Amino acid sequence: MKDYKKGDVVKARITRIEKYGAFAAIDEKYSGLIHVSEITDRYVKEITDFVDVGDVINVKILDFSERSNALKLSAKEVNGDLYKNKKRKIKETVFGFYLLKAALPSWIKKKMEEINKKS
Repeated sequence: MKDYKKGDVVKARITRIEKYGAFAAIDEKYSGLIHVSEITDRYVKEITDFVDVGDVINVKILDFSERSNALKLSAKEVNGDLYKNKKRKIKETVFGFYLLKAALPSWIKKKMEEINKKS
């Protein structure tokens, strides 16, 4: 691999994300995997908390395969903390607030009965 060598720091564009890591393209010829253990030193529950498809980040080339032009990459060695601190969106159910709306009258009735007993 004459274009790059182990230890080089290059820009990479994230092209795909899997549970075990993120795939990144260096250029038209070379791409590689940033294993989940090479994303950060933090615990990684969701890789998308750190990188998303389309992000361009610096990576260090750890190793490569001459045969397949596949690179083994590290993001944690050259970037600061990539954590995006995204707030998780609440997933709504198909029922949404309808269940609460349906239960509310009985809750109010029950509470009113408790209040009236104490009076």
